[in-house]
Amino acid sequence: MRTRVFVYGTLRKDQVNHYLLETAGFLGLHTTAPIYKMFDLGSYPGVTKGGQTAIQGEVYEVDTRVMAELDKLEGYPVDYTREYIPTPWGRAWIYLYRRSLRDWNVIPSGVWQDPLHLRRWSR
Repeated sequence: MRTRVFVYGTLRKDQVNHYLLETAGFLGLHTTAPIYKMFDLGSYPGVTKGGQTAIQGEVYEVDTRVMAELDKLEGYPVDYTREYIPTPWGRAWIYLYRRSLRDWNVIPSGVWQDPLHLRRWSR
């Protein structure tokens, strides 16, 4: 079974964890509705609902094995939860951060860049 996922951080092209999407089908770039907040969590971003920011990212079609790997990387369902968002290719999962964000900076642009942390990490 295949599903779609919207990625906005270390899973994007040219980012450190993109290798997990090697077998996925790239569908295209997408910008969400402006209903989120994006936070800089150091070596990766976190997104929550309840803001006024549109998040920029990429949409992929993945199989159940890849989705399970993404869930593991994202610490789903403890660190991140996920929900469907509309995209031009149909519904796609977006990961939403669940932990405290009190001391983290907001990224008002909705675009996360990380040139300093180009290293793989995992749980």
